[in-house]
Amino acid sequence: MRALRVVGLHEDGKSIVCEDPASRTRFLLPADERLRAAARGDITRLGQIEIELESQMRPREIQARIRAGESVEQVASSAGVTVQRVERFAYPVLLERSRTAELAQRAHPIREDGPDVQTLGEVVAHSFGQRGHDYSQATWDSWRGDDGKWVVVLSWKAGRSDNRAHWAFAPGAHGGTVQALDENAEVLLNPNAYRAPRTVRALDPAKEPAVQPTLDSVPDESVAKVIDAPIAEPDEDVEPPLPADEPEEVAEPAPRAKGKKNHPIVPSWEDVLLGVRSQRG
Repeated sequence: MRALRVVGLHEDGKSIVCEDPASRTRFLLPADERLRAAARGDITRLGQIEIELESQMRPREIQARIRAGESVEQVASSAGVTVQRVERFAYPVLLERSRTAELAQRAHPIREDGPDVQTLGEVVAHSFGQRGHDYSQATWDSWRGDDGKWVVVLSWKAGRSDNRAHWAFAPGAHGGTVQALDENAEVLLNPNAYRAPRTVRALDPAKEPAVQPTLDSVPDESVAKVIDAPIAEPDEDVEPPLPADEPEEVAEPAPRAKGKKNHPIVPSWEDVLLGVRSQRG
């Protein structure tokens, strides 16, 4: 390994001129980050730079992956480079994706009888209004697939769920056309099919009985017996029915105290319950 000596800075201001003392041959050495790290003795930084240089993507490859739908962070992570490096080449492609998403909102959905008069953006905004969603919080994006066709996607949140709908976008006259690619996209294109969900309250078996007793839950036979049971009137001798498992006994009336003359005797509470006719003095 031959040793070189530093002659000076090149006229471009970005390289260092070195010379072989024996042969007087001069060499040009770029004054890049690796040279500065080597001059500082920063071995760790030198290793990081080597990894970055080995995994660097070409600008065209970065743009192709961004156009296919990947984010800047995803490309930078898979390539092992900084986000700033990817952003330099991704910015014009991201603008292209955003512009395509705007154009797709002005396209007309394909129906059975041909393109709809309304645009995709108008139909989706109406569907969001029926469902009570905030259309201003939804985001549009697009990417181009391997077949060269554009796909537009709508993302929104409903409660705790993240939702997406995809359409195939074909640019053309009068705004072009879009066609649904999944179930969410089909539902959004058909607002009349939406039905408001019913409120369902979940029952806790530990706290609530499995069946709530109501009049409808009583057997018809039991209800009939209650209805047909005789009702004791003050002037009728009607005794209440006895249970089937107990022998029938005749209750003797308790002796009553005689009332004073010309004053009616007030029946006792037992007489009222048993339906015994009051005796008058």
